[in-house]
Amino acid sequence: MSEAPLYAAIAEGPAGGRAVWLTTADGFRIRATVWNERATQGTVVLLPGRTEYVEKYGRSAVAFAAAGYATLSIDFRGQGLADRLLKDRSVGHVGDFAEYQADIAALFDFAVQSGLPQPLYLLAHSMGGCIGLRSLMRGVPVRAAVFSAPMWGIKLPTGTRPVVQLISSASRPLRFDHLRMPTTPVRTQVVDAPFAGNDLTTDEGMWDYMRMQALAQPDLTLGGPSLGWMRAALQECAALARLAAPAVPMLCGLGGLERIVEVNPIRSRVAQWPGAQLDLYDGAEHELLMERPALRDAFVQSAVALFQAHR
Repeated sequence: MSEAPLYAAIAEGPAGGRAVWLTTADGFRIRATVWNERATQGTVVLLPGRTEYVEKYGRSAVAFAAAGYATLSIDFRGQGLADRLLKDRSVGHVGDFAEYQADIAALFDFAVQSGLPQPLYLLAHSMGGCIGLRSLMRGVPVRAAVFSAPMWGIKLPTGTRPVVQLISSASRPLRFDHLRMPTTPVRTQVVDAPFAGNDLTTDEGMWDYMRMQALAQPDLTLGGPSLGWMRAALQECAALARLAAPAVPMLCGLGGLERIVEVNPIRSRVAQWPGAQLDLYDGAEHELLMERPALRDAFVQSAVALFQAHR
């Protein structure tokens, strides 16, 4: 473990945040960031989505700090400043979603060894929700879990699922799994796409925040996923759907305009998770923590209420 860069000016997180390099058991260097280390209520372990990086959640860390929590977040392998798996840094790639559990293990080891405020709570967004669900099933030591639009199923254009499954499945044995998924972008959409019609947020100020970060530090960003990532993601979503829910108190938030992840697997999972709650946010897109103030504040308040109920 050693000091890593943290772009505090673009993160706009709580003062005194720090970043460290962690080395996973399989030899990858990943980055972790912690804000508000002297919190009194516990630590929110925030797992980001695909393409994301720790700076994106600086403002979220401010909101949790106001409620008395530290925030610990991560650059998963293949994105942010963590080791990338391909020569082409713009392609998001992983060979198997099990690899992300090595990142999770390193992150929780850091939390314990650093003496971060207890108890620990999980907050997982999108792809982080897929990784986080697996980690709960493996017994990570958290008191409660909150999910934001978790990737428990991937939304694909109508009629393309059989073709995507066929091509992505063939990509590994035929050794072209490193190639970017057809029709996916080379760069993050917040740089190249207009705010109007985007599928992430209805808040133009938060769109500008994400765009500012991407333009200021382009090395943090990521384009479309590889065929290998898609194969691994589809396999993991299918595998998780066959398993029983973990015995952890859970709240899930979902935007009413969700267009990135499949909604039905979320509803199904919540329905068979004892005591779980699904909150729908009318008029919200995929990223609840990047939404309009009333929406994101309501989501944070619901998360804090769950955490407080399970101290």
